[in-house]
Formats: sequence, C-alpha cells, structure tokens
Amino acid sequence: MIPIAHSELVQIFRNRAVLLTGLVMPVAASAFFLVNRDTFERIGSLGYIAAVVVVTIAAFSLYATTVTTLATRRQDLFLKRMRSTAAADPTILTGLVLPVSVISALQVTVILVVFAAVSGTPANVALLAVAVLATWAMMLALGLATAGVTDSPEQAQVTSLPLSLGVVAVTSWVGITGTADLPWLKRLLPGGSAAELVVDAWDGGAALTDSLTLLVPTLSWVVVAIALATKMFRWEPRR
Repeated sequence: MIPIAHSELVQIFRNRAVLLTGLVMPVAASAFFLVNRDTFERIGSLGYIAAVVVVTIAAFSLYATTVTTLATRRQDLFLKRMRSTAAADPTILTGLVLPVSVISALQVTVILVVFAAVSGTPANVALLAVAVLATWAMMLALGLATAGVTDSPEQAQVTSLPLSLGVVAVTSWVGITGTADLPWLKRLLPGGSAAELVVDAWDGGAALTDSLTLLVPTLSWVVVAIALATKMFRWEPRR
C-alpha cells in the first residue's frame, strides 16, 4: 500500500490540473470565507462558515480528486496491472486514495485552526472532529461510486461536478436557514446532516445526543455509496 501511495503522491504533484482544481482552488475558496467571516457570520453563523469550509474541501480536494485519480489510473491501465500483482483490491484502492485523503485532511485542519485563532475556538472540538471524519468517509465513498461511472479524467470534471456543487449548496442552505423547516429533507440530502453537525459542534447549543443522531444520515450515505461502488466500479476501460 505504501509504495502505491508514494507513487500516487508523486503523480499528484506532477499534475498541475489536479493541483489547481483539486487542491489549490478549494483552499482559496475557504480562505475567501475566512477573510469575509464578518459578512458571512451575519448571514449565518461562525458554525456556518466552518461547515462550508469542511464541505468545500471534502467535495473538491477529496471527492473530485478521488474521481479523477481513479479514472486516470483506469485509463492508463495502472489498475489492471496492479490487479495482476499480489496486492489485494482494497490495498490498491487505499494506496491510491491515501495521499489525497491525507492532503485534504491537512488542508481542513490548518484552515480550521486558523479560523479558530481569529474567531474563537469551537464549542465542542471532539464533536467537530467526529463531524469532519464522517464527512470525509461520506465523500470518499461517493468518490469511489462516481469513479465507477467515469470513463476518463476529462469526464471526471463532468461526473463529479453535480455532487460537488450540490453538497456545498445543501451546506449553505442548512447553515443559513437551519433545520426548523423541512428538517428531514435537509438532513437526508448528501452533506445536510454533516453540515448541521459541524454547525452544532462549532456554535454549541444542541444536546450531544441530538447532534450524534445526525451521524446516521451521513453514515447511511457511506453504506449506499460503498454498495454502488462495489456494483459499478471497473478495473479496466470500457471496450
């Protein structure tokens, strides 16, 4: 797994398109929210800003880059070659997604630490960590599922865009309007319950048991995405 991860890390830093769209732009967008935090706090809250930062990085740095990575490695037959070795399928996939997972996790950690330094620490750091991990698991699983219907790295820009923009839009919807109205719809949509959990963790006010129940929809998406990935993921290009 480690040699595969090292090889993939080298490829990421050689690919300027991936670096720009998958790693640099999400950080720039997050920095925009931090710089203009006073304006966005009036629209929502500090928790809303934190939720947008977490979900934006998860959607683009992690999810979209995962889709592009797996589509690229399928197209250049790397997946097929690796499958002919002694490495197990989970080991191959873990090695390929490990670098981007670590990079995106470092990105969100640094940005949230800076955000806490300039705006005040979150009400519940442990709950925030749980929310971030749940979001990462959901977006990574959805990335594996989306890669199953993506034939090329060029097509990845199309197949990953609806969900990337969708989860950010749902996050803003939940962060600005709350869940007093249409609670089940907002929480069941991808990113909705994750966003609410981040808001609760940062702003406080919600009971811990109520907040933890928000993990159920997010983890349900993990199960659904893994089931879809198991059914649709291909190791070779379409003939």
